[in-house]
Amino acid sequence: MSMLDEFKTFAVSGNVLDLAVGVVIGGAFGKITTSLVNDIIMPPISLLTAKVAFKDLFLNLSDKDVKTLDEAQKAGAAVVAYGNFIQTTLEFLIIAFTIFLVVKQINRLRKQPAA
Repeated sequence: MSMLDEFKTFAVSGNVLDLAVGVVIGGAFGKITTSLVNDIIMPPISLLTAKVAFKDLFLNLSDKDVKTLDEAQKAGAAVVAYGNFIQTTLEFLIIAFTIFLVVKQINRLRKQPAA
């Protein structure tokens, strides 16, 4: 079998198509999770923490006097945007937990081989 024939077989195999579908669905799921964290989870947490907006938390490493993260970024000030890191970490944990639940459910539905 030539390399071209081997590649054709690989490219149209079910695994590649499954992977492509998984990537597309994963991208859409990432957007939904981002919205869930930013629009639904973080506002109540912000209320519980004296209206702190996590995505706006930063540590100013420069000598420029800035009040907000947006202001610091526009001024080109060196900052550590740890609030954004907190939100991104929360998004990751939600995605990881959801994938864990999906895989657990799929494994439960699979037929167990006879002993």
